[in-house]
Amino acid sequence: MGKGRKTRNKRGSRARFGAFICLMFLTMLLLGACGNQDSVFHTDPSTETSDSTSRVPWDYRVVESTVGDLIGSDMTVLPDNELLPNDGNYATGDKIWTLQFMDAELVTDADQRNEIRLSSWTTLKSYGDQKTAAEDLKNLKVSITTDVDLVGVYKTQYKDKTRNFAVLELPSGNRIKQPIDDKRYTALEKAKTASVVLEEVHDFADYDSAYAKFRGWAK
Repeated sequence: MGKGRKTRNKRGSRARFGAFICLMFLTMLLLGACGNQDSVFHTDPSTETSDSTSRVPWDYRVVESTVGDLIGSDMTVLPDNELLPNDGNYATGDKIWTLQFMDAELVTDADQRNEIRLSSWTTLKSYGDQKTAAEDLKNLKVSITTDVDLVGVYKTQYKDKTRNFAVLELPSGNRIKQPIDDKRYTALEKAKTASVVLEEVHDFADYDSAYAKFRGWAK
């Protein structure tokens, strides 16, 4: 019986030793695969990208409204029944004009492509006359003519139709794609900048914060 136990112990030791060798061999294969860029186990840090998100002022508008109920020093504004301070001491039923604001969340990927998520309209301020409201609006949305960086132009073709595009980089750093005709394609083909019309939309609470939107070609 002692001889049988010794034989079983020797077999058990050889089995454990063999399992240990197999485990070490597998570990070496995995480590080697991690260092091999062609291996499925390899992770290239350069391929890992993250989107950047920013919130920018997007648009303003002036809307004709009506004063609803008066609640203390506030008033409701119809038709949306929004609550605003009654700074103009209006009465129920008075016609007023309100300044409304919309912002946008810009999500930019590693290829500078943008996804735009617009907010709902928010009422900021009331006016007793349309002229004063329009003057405020004119200061918040400013049209300018300037040169911007031209990333390049390119053509696409589908069956017998060809389309031309120009890629511009706006002052905000975002890139946009605009369709162009053959004449403008030829004019911009070797250019580094392009003359455009931009609309600067300023933040009502922080005028120095603005976002420029493409509004057309200057020439």
